[in-house]
Amino acid sequence: MKRCILILAIVFGSVHAAEVDRNTLGMAFVRLPAGEFLMGSDETPESLARAFPQLPKTRFAQLDDEGPVHRVRITRPFWMGQHEVTVGQFRRFIEASGYVPESVSDRTGGYGWRADYDPATTKRGDAFEGRDPRYSWRNPGFVQGDDHPVVNVTWNDAMALAAWLSKTEGRRYRLPTEAEWEYACRAGTRSRYSSGDEPRSLLGVANVFDANSARHWPRWQQMAVDGDDGYAFTAPVGSFAPNRWGLYDMHGNAWEWVADWHGDKYYAQSPVDDPQGPTEGEVRVRRGGSWHTWAFYARAAYRNWNAPDTRYTLVGIRLVRED
Repeated sequence: MKRCILILAIVFGSVHAAEVDRNTLGMAFVRLPAGEFLMGSDETPESLARAFPQLPKTRFAQLDDEGPVHRVRITRPFWMGQHEVTVGQFRRFIEASGYVPESVSDRTGGYGWRADYDPATTKRGDAFEGRDPRYSWRNPGFVQGDDHPVVNVTWNDAMALAAWLSKTEGRRYRLPTEAEWEYACRAGTRSRYSSGDEPRSLLGVANVFDANSARHWPRWQQMAVDGDDGYAFTAPVGSFAPNRWGLYDMHGNAWEWVADWHGDKYYAQSPVDDPQGPTEGEVRVRRGGSWHTWAFYARAAYRNWNAPDTRYTLVGIRLVRED
């Protein structure tokens, strides 16, 4: 393994140094310090409706799980994946381990984008079809290189990757807790995004639903960020500026599975030290938004969730390695 000190360029007015370590699959990890932060959001539906006037008001009525804002203490340093797990890294894991991803093992496949797909004929009402065996982590329906974030992977696939790395390297890999994820994403900020409060600030740090993406979904044009980030689908990891702690794509590119079960009321009873989420549940949390995500849903506090066997064109992986 190769360890180095990476000196980052000026990021939002500050120069920061990040300690980076690479593992056997070539994944880079940044060592994050122990610390405290305020988790969640206390923005009212009214204030959010003013900030995102293009969204229907019904979108602001289901955000109770973002509060209350509560103090969280991360008591130990940990290593956070500097990037989302890439297609090439996931392929090397598959080849070395013999693991069969769920989209293949259960023979139902994943989801995929199809240019001539007519959403008017489906109940889902979007531009992705599936599950279909034609689609998997190898083929989400659009072109990806080995340096793009792997998608169409389940929570169980992510856990299998972490378990194999732990066994192979003798160091514990896992998914981040939801608290660790938000701590890493905020990187000392309290704004909607690590880049500030304005959706347009995402253009420098995130691959989200913008003018480029909207060309494929013109009926959602009003939801696009005002600008063009250069990518209609996934982008190579690290294509945008990192946050203050040297982490890339914490907003956008691919939703990221975290370890926790989702609980609507969990924040009200969450412990201060190293919260682990509810002890049981039906759906696992995913964070951060994707290339197809409206800016509202890419906020640092926003929580989304799916069943552990969900595989989708928007959902990927970021791992943690313990210190």
